[in-house]
Amino acid sequence: MKKLWEKIAEFLADVQAELKKVSYPTRDETLGSASVVVVLCIIMSLYLSLIDSVLVWLVKQIL
Repeated sequence: MKKLWEKIAEFLADVQAELKKVSYPTRDETLGSASVVVVLCIIMSLYLSLIDSVLVWLVKQIL
C-alpha cells in the first residue's frame, strides 16, 4: 500500500513540474484567436446558408 502512495506522490510531482513548463497565451492572443474563430463561423454559416438555399430552390425546380 505504501508503494501506491509513493507512486501517487511521484505522479503529482511530475504533473507539477510539467505545468511549470506550460506557456499560456496572453489576453491579446486569446482575444485574437477567439475573434478569428467567431468571424470564420459567421462566414461559414452564411456560405452554408447560401448553398442550402440554392439546393432548396434547385430541388423545387426539379419537383
